[in-house]
Amino acid sequence: MITDRLIEGIIAMQNPTCVGLDTLFDYLPDEMKQGVKTFEGVAERVFDFNKKIIDNVYDIVPSVKVQIAYYEMYGVAGMKAYEETLKYAAEKGLVVIADAKRNDIGSTAACYAKTFLGETAVNENALCAFPSDYVTVNGYLGTDGIAPFVEECEKHDKGIFVLVKTSNPSGAEIQNMILKNGVPMYEYMGGLVEKWGESTIGQYGYSAVGAVVGATHPTEAARLRQVLPHTFFLIPGYGAQGGNAEMLKSCFGANGLGGVVNNSRGILCAYKKNGGTYYEAARAACIAMQKDLSSVIGKMSK
Repeated sequence: MITDRLIEGIIAMQNPTCVGLDTLFDYLPDEMKQGVKTFEGVAERVFDFNKKIIDNVYDIVPSVKVQIAYYEMYGVAGMKAYEETLKYAAEKGLVVIADAKRNDIGSTAACYAKTFLGETAVNENALCAFPSDYVTVNGYLGTDGIAPFVEECEKHDKGIFVLVKTSNPSGAEIQNMILKNGVPMYEYMGGLVEKWGESTIGQYGYSAVGAVVGATHPTEAARLRQVLPHTFFLIPGYGAQGGNAEMLKSCFGANGLGGVVNNSRGILCAYKKNGGTYYEAARAACIAMQKDLSSVIGKMSK
């Protein structure tokens, strides 16, 4: 099961880090940007940048998250770089999370699910559009918007991460609203996620239906960890968004498991702060993050 595979990578590397490949053209070193005037040129350089990052971190981190908006803005060429990045990361053995935050209802949700998790039939062929291990989804359309994704998870051994308590400050405008039963909206959504994942629980006790829980809200994260024993967390907000290891400690259980922590700019742009090549600086940033997280979470074990 995909979440078991992710957990096994975390245990083997003692590192719950996910490298966020939210790669803006502006993040690239000046020499890589020189002479580029078209989306095609941008896409080529961005993919080259991503490959070098992946080559230098795949043996020390278990996963990457590739945010689709950073590629869509460069048009069709950017989406080709997105596809190539997903495939290259998978070839290196990384668990690949497509951060696309998709959803709709009925047949449209089914199309999104096939895009990232399943297969699309073309006559006698079954083809993968943007093959990923997980995709992020918005659960606010309810069960009929999630069911097609869960179906693809069960069919193809894939996973999803549902938005529950996001790392941005204004998320509280909706997510912290108190319902008539006295439960905050984020906790109610978390309960739905726990229910949606019941059919996909693996050997480590976590399902393939995970939750996005921001590192910047430790009190809410602690509550969610308590009431969602079978839900694995994707934890954004570490680093540039203000989250630190101590703040996200509550996302993890006693055995150091329960989540994977995303860091994007802090790794991609580490060279701008620390010097050296961008890929060597990225590796050093991953090692530093591993030490930081481990100092708080402790040993990650079965």
